[in-house]
Amino acid sequence: MALMRCEPFTASDAAAAAEQLGREMRGVVGVAWRCPCGRPGVLATMPRLPNGTPFPTSYYMTCQHVIRAVSRLEATGVMAEMTARLATDPELADAYRRAHEAYLADRRELAAQLGEEVPEIEGVSAGGMPTRVKCLHALVAHSLAVGPGVNPIGDEALGMLGEFWTEEESDD
Repeated sequence: MALMRCEPFTASDAAAAAEQLGREMRGVVGVAWRCPCGRPGVLATMPRLPNGTPFPTSYYMTCQHVIRAVSRLEATGVMAEMTARLATDPELADAYRRAHEAYLADRRELAAQLGEEVPEIEGVSAGGMPTRVKCLHALVAHSLAVGPGVNPIGDEALGMLGEFWTEEESDD
């Protein structure tokens, strides 16, 4: 059974992800989203790393194009605005809570497939869900991995980024 729309994590993907991040990834179960440039962009990870550490980040962003674009977006202060909207827009807040529940369900399904239990992170998703917007990287990674319509804040942020994959590499 495929989980999280994952593609197999190949040796080529492992090398690309290590180059993207400057280190090897641990506990990868597949490529959850591939950048239009062809390289892995979001990896699905085990809920417990091989060394036994609980790891709540089920969708780990590796694409430097999207990482830089999201970092620039975070620097604008949009997260505080998004968090404030959660307090005043019940429909948005409800959709965001459902995104949190979907994230948890994905992790539980993966844990079950791996024959693992990870009670230490039960109820913990990512990015501040379900009540605040803390990390757009995690929320955009979730949206990229599962597709539009699941995480409204991740989808909104992704829409603000434009065609991030067309950016030239820089030595900043």
